[in-house]
Amino acid sequence: MATLTRTPGRHPKTAGARIRREIESQGERIWRLSDFRDLPPSAVASTLSRMVKQGALRRIEPGVYYRSRATILGESTPSNQALTAAKVGEPLQPTGLTAAAMLGFTTQNPARLEYATPAEHGPRRLDAKVSNRRPDSRRLLSPREGAMLEFLRDRGQTSDLSPAETVRRLLALFSQDRAFDKLIGPAMDEPPRVRAMLGALGQEIGVPERKLEKLRRSLGPVSRYDFGRLASLRHAKEWQAK
Repeated sequence: MATLTRTPGRHPKTAGARIRREIESQGERIWRLSDFRDLPPSAVASTLSRMVKQGALRRIEPGVYYRSRATILGESTPSNQALTAAKVGEPLQPTGLTAAAMLGFTTQNPARLEYATPAEHGPRRLDAKVSNRRPDSRRLLSPREGAMLEFLRDRGQTSDLSPAETVRRLLALFSQDRAFDKLIGPAMDEPPRVRAMLGALGQEIGVPERKLEKLRRSLGPVSRYDFGRLASLRHAKEWQAK
């Protein structure tokens, strides 16, 4: 989320130029008035309104705007998840079947979208199932990265693939875009079974032992963990799987 710092006495036109530069520098995304809470509200509102009139932004609802990108099918549209997160004002990450569908483990779509959030209380009047009080370390993760942690929390039980196929796909996901490195820190705030499964995944994709040691030390020496559909991981037993 962008937060621009106001300089005392700054002219509204200058504030407007800074808002425009910030929006144009970040490509496709949803913007809210609160993204610029450190600038004069009147300057923020007038700049966003002017950009809507110029076609640079689309007004989704009061206080919520969207900057699209060109695709071969026309202008992009915001995802339901992005819209929901903007309305809630808190990070939302897919969980349950919503996470499994995003990650390619199922083609099912739940009757109600399922999300997790670090917020203390779930949002009201939202047509989605939301699990709250996830660790604050989740706030810097993308929805996809958060979905990967949620899938581990669920022990892969939302996958429609066979256990072997589930493991193969998960290994591929954790091998891409430095996913393991991004998740090892936040995983320290997750339940021990998540850290154990992450360690087994990391060992199988060749993560150096020095990185895995942090996970190993965090596990109780006599504890055993239910890996669910991930029990076929090659190093599951070394990571205290039941």
